[in-house]
Amino acid sequence: MLEGIVYLVGAGPGDPGLITVKGIRCLEKADVIVYDRLVNPQLLSFASPEAGKIFMGKETTGLAGTQDGINSLLIGLAREGKTVVRLKGGDPFIFGRGGEEAEALAEAGVHFEVVPGVTSAVAAPAYAGIPLTHRSHASSVTIVTGNEDPDKENSLIAWDKIAAGSGTLVFLMGMANLKAVCGQLIKHGRNGNTPAALIRWGTWAEQEFLQGTLADIASQAERENFKNPAVIVIGDVVGLYKKLWWLKKKPLTGRRILVTREAQQAEGLARLLTEQGGEVIVFPTIAITGPNDSGPLDQALDKIGRYNWIIFTSKNGVKYFFKRMNERLIDIRDLKGIKLAAIGPKTRETLEECGLRVALTPPVYIAEEIVASIKTMIKTGDRILLPRSDKARKFLKEALAGLGAEVEDVIAYRTRAAGGDPDYLRRMLGQGFIHLIIFASPSAVYNFVQLLDVSDLTALMKNVQVACIGPVTAQAAAESGLRADIVAREYTSEGLIEAILKSN
Repeated sequence: MLEGIVYLVGAGPGDPGLITVKGIRCLEKADVIVYDRLVNPQLLSFASPEAGKIFMGKETTGLAGTQDGINSLLIGLAREGKTVVRLKGGDPFIFGRGGEEAEALAEAGVHFEVVPGVTSAVAAPAYAGIPLTHRSHASSVTIVTGNEDPDKENSLIAWDKIAAGSGTLVFLMGMANLKAVCGQLIKHGRNGNTPAALIRWGTWAEQEFLQGTLADIASQAERENFKNPAVIVIGDVVGLYKKLWWLKKKPLTGRRILVTREAQQAEGLARLLTEQGGEVIVFPTIAITGPNDSGPLDQALDKIGRYNWIIFTSKNGVKYFFKRMNERLIDIRDLKGIKLAAIGPKTRETLEECGLRVALTPPVYIAEEIVASIKTMIKTGDRILLPRSDKARKFLKEALAGLGAEVEDVIAYRTRAAGGDPDYLRRMLGQGFIHLIIFASPSAVYNFVQLLDVSDLTALMKNVQVACIGPVTAQAAAESGLRADIVAREYTSEGLIEAILKSN
């Protein structure tokens, strides 16, 4: 019989960047992922497309939604020989019932491992500028469940002990009992003027913060309708938030941004957005592959010495052109004497990384500008090669031919629709969880609209800003019924970030 295993993995508090490297590796090899309500769904993107995904949130009904049902499910999947990830918000052993699940697995003889996670008890205060310990304020911290009724008899919480200490107190998921918690602490000797803070949806884009004292925080919370999921912090360290709330200083804090770029190219843009405080969802609507038929490109490579110019319109064109050269064992020295042009600095950098000198990069990174810049540099009869996408506009070829050049365009790479989950996308937009969507190409726009497949796109996108890299993409957005709120003047990731920050 196949031997399965269950990994009890802490997903962290919400920010997908706070999962551990080991947690990601577990997700990558999982056959099945059983996940909770407070797990950021972005983490599921680390899993194989073939992996099963089972939601175990509060909305789940039936036996599987109970703790006994979850235990039975994990045991059953492991006995089928599957690699199972039990993905739990925060840390599985900090009020996450991970201990109960581990006990059940051990008693059933199922192999399991625990992968600790960043608990919200630590992360939420940190994201609000509150260190739980500080040499001048607190030398201890106590983490307490907020679910237990503070007024019940035979409480497991030693209220007299924790109230009398001078350390920091952290209560998890205790909003329903907040008034009673504060009352018990004051009753057992904690000063009512002790600073207190509430952090809701800590480390998420929706993070909210409320500050007061032990005596008045409950009334403030009731007035502001402040509810779970929240972390309650009580102690002198709370006052440090005024100096240490680092996240609040970032310009994109509180904004969730959907990046539709191809997966590999999205990484750099996502990193830049995250550095500015944004919460980024990478949701590629396009995928880049080689051409269906490499014949035309091969024919051009076989006679490469006859061309006077090669014009590259994207990094992808460079990548797939030289990939095919290597596959055909064509020496890069065969390009000697051919002038190279690149639309945009990133395309130029990619060529320079190959050890090649670029003769022309237009000041504005669109096809119209390269025609304006090159027209004084070419002669009638010059032969120009355009390695391009299968979706590229015909303008460049036609305009260069109009200048008397002999232009040959070949498909170097193909852009196709990526297979994202449209239900997830529609749900995120419908619930107002997306604040900004970024498009880097017309193909990304068209595939996004096609994937959504909704009758009233305007209503779904009512409160969502759209940012485009360049006017060509902005025009595609307008033609698709999307309002381009932000258009980068410099058609690069850095230029787009600058435009977003200026509009913020």
